[in-house]
Amino acid sequence: MAGFTETALQKKLEDLNESQQSIQTLSLWLIHHRKHYQLIVKTWFKEMSKGNELQKLTLMYLANDVIQNSKKKGPEYTKEFAPVLKKAFRLLGNMKCSEKTVSKLERILQIWEERNVYDKKLVEEYKKIYHKKENDIVEESAPPTKKAKVLPKSPKPERKISEVEVDGKKEVHVRLSPVLQVGDPPEPEELIRALMDLENSASVDVAVREKISKLPPDVSEVKLLSKLEDKEAALKLAERVNSAVELLTDYNNRLAHEMEERRRVMQMLRDYTVLQKQLLQQAETRLEEYKDKLIKVEQVRHEVLSHLSNLPDLRKLPDVTSGRLAPLPSAGDLFNVIS
Repeated sequence: MAGFTETALQKKLEDLNESQQSIQTLSLWLIHHRKHYQLIVKTWFKEMSKGNELQKLTLMYLANDVIQNSKKKGPEYTKEFAPVLKKAFRLLGNMKCSEKTVSKLERILQIWEERNVYDKKLVEEYKKIYHKKENDIVEESAPPTKKAKVLPKSPKPERKISEVEVDGKKEVHVRLSPVLQVGDPPEPEELIRALMDLENSASVDVAVREKISKLPPDVSEVKLLSKLEDKEAALKLAERVNSAVELLTDYNNRLAHEMEERRRVMQMLRDYTVLQKQLLQQAETRLEEYKDKLIKVEQVRHEVLSHLSNLPDLRKLPDVTSGRLAPLPSAGDLFNVIS
């Protein structure tokens, strides 16, 4: 990764997009250059102030990733972001954000509370600031008149650890899932696992389908009831009908679940495809950039070789001193020459 400069920081924040790859890459860079944390947080808020809804949300994801992954290295970011986040949530509260954005911001706040990223009192303060509009004349210390929406606690997140080399040093990055919600690209392993699970879905269960196809006609044909001759026959038929109902109900539930899973996998494939297109575009841009650099380096190499070929070979010069250098003139000799 490139060295730290304010210009480089500004450019990276401007180029940041909502993809997981983009957020994690910049997060690693910021954590690696954490000694500049004050300038970084200040510049982050400048971008936050001028960005649109999506850019603001993306910057919040970046702050969340940096804060959580930098805690083991030091408290700098956690402390520096704390007061700035109040201003950030005030900006977001004064916007007419979509329900999707609101849900994601509340999810971030919930994660901070659950994982003790910030203490509960401070998180509640962020919530109060975020839900307050500019025209609300309410004292900061006044109790809220409306209870904030309480989200159900999520299961313990899966920790995914990766080791990345940054400027010659190895940096450990922990992705605490879930951070992003709807529309986030899945991990390749997660997508493969979901596709493999579909291979064992209800629609491919040949054994159950065969059982259903072999059900006797009297369990589904009402007109055959007229052929019942006694109570014993009716009880036997009722038993077969109950078994058929149980079999079909269970299979229909499995099919309904499969439909939901297929919709979920379809969305995962869409999100994954979008991410791959973004990564492909980044790779193509990077390839063109390094092709240009290669051309420039080759030009320099050619010039150096050309210059070297025109320089004399000192080893081939004649030995005019026979291996000995003449003694330097004394001060008196120099005066005699001048006079």
